[in-house]
Amino acid sequence: MPKAYAYTRYGGPETETFVEVQRPSPGPGQLLVAVRAAGVNPVDWKLRGGLRRPGDTGEPSFPVVLGSEVAGIVEEVGEGVTGFAAGDAVFGNTVSGGYAEYALLPAAVTAHLPAELSFTDAAVLPVAAATAYDGIRQLDLPAGATLLVIGAGGGVGVAAVQIARAFGLRVIGTASEGKKDFVEQLGAVHIAPGPDLDARVRAAAPDGVDGVYDLVGGDVLEEAATLLTDRSKLISAAARQEVERLGGAPVSRARTAAVLDEVARLVVRGDVAPYVTRTFPLERADEALRAVEEGHARGKVVIEVGA
Repeated sequence: MPKAYAYTRYGGPETETFVEVQRPSPGPGQLLVAVRAAGVNPVDWKLRGGLRRPGDTGEPSFPVVLGSEVAGIVEEVGEGVTGFAAGDAVFGNTVSGGYAEYALLPAAVTAHLPAELSFTDAAVLPVAAATAYDGIRQLDLPAGATLLVIGAGGGVGVAAVQIARAFGLRVIGTASEGKKDFVEQLGAVHIAPGPDLDARVRAAAPDGVDGVYDLVGGDVLEEAATLLTDRSKLISAAARQEVERLGGAPVSRARTAAVLDEVARLVVRGDVAPYVTRTFPLERADEALRAVEEGHARGKVVIEVGA
């Protein structure tokens, strides 16, 4: 039977285990994909810990397979799906977990894999890069504007800096001192988090900032909000209630294949680098998730599944 890596109840790493599962069958609007690579994200361990996302209702049926994004080969096409056929190389978000040999994907949030992209690179685009893209589009800043990215060294932040630069924006990014060279390599002005952040940002941008993309929340979001006269240009992917209280908005996710297509085009053009720095086989999925959960990974982590 196909193998997958799952959690058996809410909790910490002790709840994780390998399980054998029935090969799923695609329902209406779905694709069954033979997984070749699965991205690893902080949201994976947060969901294991009991995080509830907007729209979640009821309790999940345990065990729950980990993982939210994959790339692979279409095995079966569900009722009503057009534009896909068995044998197509694709990438997208999952509805049944991604740390597995097989996964179900909604066709509406699945894109064809460009020939220039590997499964490994494509597998890290649907969550972090697509979130970054949605936020930059939501801000809708003109070329030449200045954007502050809070948390520029994380998965979404790295993509947001690159996409913003591709759209002609000047970027200031907050990240730890250990990531200073990395953030500057992305084309952003680096500022370390800490006291007097607002004063240090103003020193780096004497004409002010035109938008703030927050990926951290907390005190730094409160301080960054004071930099804006137009709070409609304040968005957060980390603190929904807090950013709304400050007059901004949470990042509005499009969750469409069109966004995945555009992100892939940016990668193929060389405007965005996926920055996959570590890969693990499915048999070491626990190590892959620990690398992300414990904060040891710099760049993206991918689980590769044998053909």
